[in-house]
Amino acid sequence: MAKAILGPTFEEMLHPQTIDPAIRQRAVQALHDAPLDPINLYNITWRGADNQIKYEVLPTALTGVDAPIVVLYGRDFPTGAHKVGAAYSVLAEMLLFGQLDIDQHTVVWPSTGNYGIGGAWVGGRVGAKSIVVLPEGMSKERFARIESYGAHVIKTPGVESNVKEIYDKTWELRRDPTIRILNQFEQMGNYRFHYHVTGNTVVELAEALQSRGVGRGRVAAFCSAMGSAGTIAAGDRLKQVFPDCRVVGLEPVQCPTLFNNGYGGHDIQGIGDKHVTWIHNVLNMDAIMCLDDIECKKGLQVLSSPAGQQSLVQRYGVPEETVHQLASIFGISGVCNVLGAIKTAKHYQFGPQDVIVTICTDAIDRYHSVMDDMAQTYGAMDDTRAAVYVESIFHDQKTDWIKDGTPDMRRQWHNLKYYTWVEQQGKTVEELDAQKNPDWWVKHQQLVPEMDARIKAARGG
Repeated sequence: MAKAILGPTFEEMLHPQTIDPAIRQRAVQALHDAPLDPINLYNITWRGADNQIKYEVLPTALTGVDAPIVVLYGRDFPTGAHKVGAAYSVLAEMLLFGQLDIDQHTVVWPSTGNYGIGGAWVGGRVGAKSIVVLPEGMSKERFARIESYGAHVIKTPGVESNVKEIYDKTWELRRDPTIRILNQFEQMGNYRFHYHVTGNTVVELAEALQSRGVGRGRVAAFCSAMGSAGTIAAGDRLKQVFPDCRVVGLEPVQCPTLFNNGYGGHDIQGIGDKHVTWIHNVLNMDAIMCLDDIECKKGLQVLSSPAGQQSLVQRYGVPEETVHQLASIFGISGVCNVLGAIKTAKHYQFGPQDVIVTICTDAIDRYHSVMDDMAQTYGAMDDTRAAVYVESIFHDQKTDWIKDGTPDMRRQWHNLKYYTWVEQQGKTVEELDAQKNPDWWVKHQQLVPEMDARIKAARGG
């Protein structure tokens, strides 16, 4: 009988310096030399080989606002995106609670991209067989990456926002008793990873920034677009440490579900999935803002193209080293998050001491085909086009498409869960109502030490 391979605890993902030094050294070396080695599970962290947080303070010449906008970036996680952390946490918890046996079961990862990529990688490292279900309209790089990790792919109709079609397929697959569905939109392991690991990383980042003269050791706002709404769970931790911190959710203008019960197709891959997820604590969200998917992709064109980079250096005075770094850490949703952070700075009239933190979930490596399509549709990047995009998309980002999280608005956001989770996915009204009590979320947060103890026991110490 095979035994599942388990990696780090939640605390070790937050503080990799607490990992056994011999294991940590092997993992750091394997990240580049042997990326499929299971030892890379110990590279699931926001920190680098030096145990320092991976972040970038964006130049005001790009953002156009006085408030410092800081991004954590997921480029250096295994698979090149932070979703691998959520995938590992969900799979580990199901193994440890006896809901999954890797000898008997095939795991299914419902996804619109990065979670499926992360699941395919984690499944292979842990020893499980994986199927990834995702829309056929996602970038071809996503499909290639999933298949390179040895997982089987099932394509469903539609694009990023067609999650209902993914759910329908998983219900079909669920009839097979050997199938286990690891639904990122529902599994609280996803929430716990971001609450504890991402949230506490940002808390510690605030102190690190202050030591560099950035901010006052506090986070004024945390902005995150919602796909599974895992990442925005970091905001729950930030509010506990910084009670005045605003948690701002972001959606596409083309699919404004929380903003006005809207629907539609869009191409900010990784967000805007046309429903309110089970793991999203909407009662803790201070605002919802919407961004245009075309603006997000045009913004990525500026950051990723040689002509756009040259313009940032020569026209806007951004240091060349910074420009090259930005080119390597942004994907479409990362640009969306930054545009949302700019709107946040303007909406709340934040100043030079008000740090806004957001996330670059993945990087350009999975969007080259999208950028090629953009160049064909809108024209190749040159200095003039880059300047127009910087001025109109970044500097002139409007404060439209914003709704504040009033008590009434938060209740509306919560009530939207009914239509997916009670009518379609088998939850009860009692379970839904229970989420209205803050203690429901606190109990899930407090499971982290138990999970860590279980992981250590399963590893043999």
